Amino acid sequence: MSIFERYLSLWVICCIVIGIALGHFFPAFFQGVGTLEIAQVNIPVALLIWLMIIPMLVKIDFAALGEVKRHWRGISVTLLVNWAVKPFSMAFLGWLFISYLFRPYLPEDQINSYIAGLIILAAAPCTAMVFVWSHLSDGEPHFTLSQVALNDVIMIIAFAPIVGLLLGISAITVPWNTLFLSVLFYIVIPVVLAQVIRSMIMKSRGAEGVEKLLKVLGPLSINALLVTLILLFGFQGQQIIAQPMVIAILAVPILIQVYFNSGLAYVLNRVSGESHQVAAPSALIGASNFFELAVATAISLFGFESGAALATVVGVLIEVPVMLSVVHIVNKTKGWYERKPQAAGVSS
Repeated sequence: MSIFERYLSLWVICCIVIGIALGHFFPAFFQGVGTLEIAQVNIPVALLIWLMIIPMLVKIDFAALGEVKRHWRGISVTLLVNWAVKPFSMAFLGWLFISYLFRPYLPEDQINSYIAGLIILAAAPCTAMVFVWSHLSDGEPHFTLSQVALNDVIMIIAFAPIVGLLLGISAITVPWNTLFLSVLFYIVIPVVLAQVIRSMIMKSRGAEGVEKLLKVLGPLSINALLVTLILLFGFQGQQIIAQPMVIAILAVPILIQVYFNSGLAYVLNRVSGESHQVAAPSALIGASNFFELAVATAISLFGFESGAALATVVGVLIEVPVMLSVVHIVNKTKGWYERKPQAAGVSS
């Protein structure tokens, strides 16, 4: 690990501070960049995410995807956490912290809207960014791609019913254009580009050429992550400074649910006998969120200035630093995880 990667947490903190400061002092610039979007999908952020995830996708050999079925335990755990635990645990945490413990410190007319935003955020599993978290935790790339694709399919069917059930709304207006465009931008196009690049390099230079390319692209990926952080915090710089108390309160249930769900997935994978390279991305996928869909849904249901929209934006803001902390935890505990004998018949 290079010195730059070793102190990644420090660079993340610096980028958060820089983003907030730039967003406060140069709001017009960030407002202009923020308008460069299609169906709530910001084009500059999408391009930066391409730079982040394409190097990870180049590692994937599609001929080996069939072997993912060996990791059915990890897939089962992730699906359980994403769809049967996370939305419901967030509904409870929202009620506990927003409707009860912190209620006196929040605007009364936005209480229910804040809770709704938190539930919408938790009901949408992350897509593109998990490739970054999986890479940083030395996760199994084929498992990660398969799990993300499976979550995207389930999201089309289950997202609206779960949100409707928890919000007590009979009909949910799902922003399908945002969902499909995000899958196209963050999964389909990067996967195709990565496989074209991999095929070209394999034909001309072989596997050694692919490894050399990945070493070159690695720093580019991390730099794109940091620039994305500056943009995300720059978009909300004025809001963060204007109402820090509300944002800090909304961050509490989000933080708890991230650590709870990632920890649950991590432990369940260990109990089931899955390898660490599957358990790590499983824990990270189980905890992260599809913030573009969440923000778009909250705006379509409650309006741009609603507490629900703000709650989903807080999820956007803390996604990167919090998930990096989860990456750090799963990396540091790898020795503990692997001390327990693996279940019979499960390969590492």
